[in-house]
Amino acid sequence: MTTAVVVGSGPNGLAAALTLAAGGVRVRVVEAADVLGGGVRSAELTLPGLVHDECSGIHPLGPGSPFAQRFDLAGAGLTWRWAPAEFAHPLDGGRGAVAVRSVAATAAGLGAGGPGWRRTFGPLTERFGTISQEFLRPVPHLPRHPLHLARFGACAGLPATLLARRFGSPEARALWIGVAAHAFRPLGTLASSAIGVAMVMAAHACGWPVAQGGSAAIRDAIVRRAAEYGVAFETGRRVTSLAELGDPDLVMLDTSPSAAVRIAGGRLPAGVRRAYTRYRHGPGAFKVDYAVEGGVPWAHEGSRLACTVHLGGQVAEIAAAERDVAAGRMPERPFVLVGQQYLADESRSAGDVHPLYTYAHVPAGYTGDATEAITAQIERYAPGFRDRVRATYVRSTTELSRRNENHVGGDIVAGANDARQLVFRPRAALDPYATGIPGVYLCSAATPPGAGAHGMCGYNAARRALAWLRKVS
Repeated sequence: MTTAVVVGSGPNGLAAALTLAAGGVRVRVVEAADVLGGGVRSAELTLPGLVHDECSGIHPLGPGSPFAQRFDLAGAGLTWRWAPAEFAHPLDGGRGAVAVRSVAATAAGLGAGGPGWRRTFGPLTERFGTISQEFLRPVPHLPRHPLHLARFGACAGLPATLLARRFGSPEARALWIGVAAHAFRPLGTLASSAIGVAMVMAAHACGWPVAQGGSAAIRDAIVRRAAEYGVAFETGRRVTSLAELGDPDLVMLDTSPSAAVRIAGGRLPAGVRRAYTRYRHGPGAFKVDYAVEGGVPWAHEGSRLACTVHLGGQVAEIAAAERDVAAGRMPERPFVLVGQQYLADESRSAGDVHPLYTYAHVPAGYTGDATEAITAQIERYAPGFRDRVRATYVRSTTELSRRNENHVGGDIVAGANDARQLVFRPRAALDPYATGIPGVYLCSAATPPGAGAHGMCGYNAARRALAWLRKVS
């Protein structure tokens, strides 16, 4: 029987394992940590009874991804929950903006910025089904829906600060730039709108849900399905060389490109080795989880309804902070993402004490303590927040990378999202998953379509591996 070993058990490693097993391959997953899941783990980090997501917390592309649909993860026990609003962006003085599922309702709340929001995202959202099929694949491919993809590209290729000019109110521009900042890159650069446009489309088309019970529920559903196909799991074992794996027909590496170089050693072709060695990682994240009594007292009412809240002020302030981070300078007021998953999933809370998920964008490998900077940003838009905090749990860039070696320097999106790597990641190749070693594939978030708990990197890589098996058999 054909055999495979998957190194790493993040959502992509698990997706690859399940896809191969469903294709008739006997699969074994080897994980260095004592617990499966990588970026989809949850734990009581602050106080008993409060469930915090350790990395990935909000899942815009989770429910509708081809991988989730192919394997009916909902039927395997995964339940998605939505808050009343998808994302919000408070501003000073109690002002702000909020995005809900409906494009029209969102635009109606944006004043003079509403028409621009509707013109930009209305037609794209209507075509989300076909456009998402294109951007969840490697970018260099023959598109099935070229006109739809071209419309997406016309917005995605712009600098985020330039696209912001379409929205005629400060609230609308701020709402947009907060989503664009998910790219972890300077917002005045070419194609810095790409990730933000995709995420706004997803918000309006299917929402930004959370997994009931914590993001670990995504892991559990995939593991359940994988067990049905006989996948074996081994934890607490670090793989340092392909030679340790025996002689499987396939090896799937849910690792960073640099780790793939270490594991493959001299078997890696020289050109691939150079490309993987030169692969660029982005800025880091500094994560603080809070236990908050009574929730966050946002001055902006709409922010009390959204699972995701973006903090950092207006376009110019966030753009300046992102430039500083990219240049290796820690901004005084960093961009902060806040996750209020408990608004959609009350099972994560203990009475009136709620788990609050936050991280700030910081320079790669930042060695300082950003806890106060994050707390100050929340207090800025929610006076009295400090008085409600009952406990905190901090993870620096060093701790994030220690807990998950794919997060090099605290880079939780597994690679710089500059224009080149948006198109060619982890290297310029027709098959970006192939390592150049027959039967060995890279399937981590360093491959297309990039970071997220959608499992599509592993799913795509496994399908390429199965196609190769059919070709050589």
